[in-house]
Amino acid sequence: MKLKYSICCGLDVHKNVIVATIVTTGKDGISEYKQKSFSTINSDIQKFHNWLIENHCYHVCMESTGKYWIPIFNYLESDIDVCLTHPKYVKAINGKKTDKKDSKWIADLYKFDLVRCSFIPPKDFRQLRELAWYRFKLVCMKSSEKNRMTVSNVGIASVLSDPFGRTATEIVSYLLEHTADSMDEKAVRKLIKKGAKARSDEIIEAIRGYNIETDQAKKLELARGRLEYLDDMITQTEVELYIRIKPYYKFVSTMPGMTELSSTIVLAETGIDMGIFDDAKHLCSWYGLSPANNESAGKKKSVQIAKAGAYLKPMMVCIYHMVSEKKPFSPTDYEELMNPRNHVERVVLNEDNVFAYLESLGYDSTKLVKRNDN
Repeated sequence: MKLKYSICCGLDVHKNVIVATIVTTGKDGISEYKQKSFSTINSDIQKFHNWLIENHCYHVCMESTGKYWIPIFNYLESDIDVCLTHPKYVKAINGKKTDKKDSKWIADLYKFDLVRCSFIPPKDFRQLRELAWYRFKLVCMKSSEKNRMTVSNVGIASVLSDPFGRTATEIVSYLLEHTADSMDEKAVRKLIKKGAKARSDEIIEAIRGYNIETDQAKKLELARGRLEYLDDMITQTEVELYIRIKPYYKFVSTMPGMTELSSTIVLAETGIDMGIFDDAKHLCSWYGLSPANNESAGKKKSVQIAKAGAYLKPMMVCIYHMVSEKKPFSPTDYEELMNPRNHVERVVLNEDNVFAYLESLGYDSTKLVKRNDN
């Protein structure tokens, strides 16, 4: 095997400890090992960084174990080449595992370039992605809170398309302040906005005879307060996303048919450097949208992808071309993916290329007779 890194380091990272092994291989092929353990507190990570520099080690490989690798990666990435790899690519033999042996095993694999490194987006896009992921969690929290706001004997959700819209919100607020006996139908009708699709009579019939128990009223009050809080947090997160994507807005603007927020979230995942992907298929595979290889003894096993992947895959191919070529969306990208055999590349013919084009189709251009129009 060909040696790629004469000096490199393998890391076995845990919650509270880092076990590091530096392997130095001489021209004679003999390797020497130095092992040392560090804690994961900031001061010890700095000592670990200094230890690498003192030993002239600028290539490090570690597993992507949970989130323990993140502070290590963030600290080293400025002046150390860090390879983050999936644990399945550096898994040691069962029964031979210790922290020190794992660290040495990773270093031995990495020095021969036998480790497949994961794609880690640049720091600004990682920060953008963290915000996008947090926004997603906030939206999920909001959905959960809405599901808790079911109130007995108030059938307003059955007649209004948006039970959390302005009309529904104001009507529920009114009902919380009154009882079924004291409810004024005229006052309720005034709360119905012009955009409401349901008729006033249908809304009145849906809430007539309502009964909100005290526990339900309190639960509804708290849930509505948390919804307002979550809405504010989501808005703040989206504003921050827009601010951070501003230097790359030209890539956002090349995605017609997608909102600026959707384009920003996509770019937060992929970044803008398509050079790290071999082609659009590689991007789809990295995004988890391509089936894996699962074959044994000539038998193919299930390799289906999720339904979401089936819908996203065509769009990922388009995004790959839009970002890599810095061009707007082209329907031919989608058509070529869905009908690769039927796709014919358009050729603009002129005096310089017409004969070469005919010959590529099998015609013998020497048999053509020149026409004298004069």
